[in-house]
Amino acid sequence: MTQAGMNCRGNIWRINYSPDDIVGGAVTTGTLQYQDVHTRFQANPEQQLILQQGLETQRTYTATIFPGTLDIRERDEWECSKPLDHMYYGMRFRIVGVRFADFNPRDPRNYMILQMVRSVRAHTQQ
Repeated sequence: MTQAGMNCRGNIWRINYSPDDIVGGAVTTGTLQYQDVHTRFQANPEQQLILQQGLETQRTYTATIFPGTLDIRERDEWECSKPLDHMYYGMRFRIVGVRFADFNPRDPRNYMILQMVRSVRAHTQQ
């Protein structure tokens, strides 16, 4: 059953680094922390004044996660897992901010708000 307003589901990955490979480079890995978390995902609009001045801005996204009792940290990544026809399906977003609701943790209305940026990893096809 989906909560009202939730438009997709996502996976939360905890990013960590394994020991160096044979040439001394750090290897980025991840552990799946939570699977199919109910999410309200949306892109934040850019500030028009900055765009008019010709400055490049980083595209940011907001996700409302239910329930609000999950252990989600900055530098974790959110990946869109459902629905399969979602425009961001399979893409990962790095979490740069976590805000908690004012509800009691036992309250069923509890939620979290995540601020994210697009995460693109180099050399992922090795």
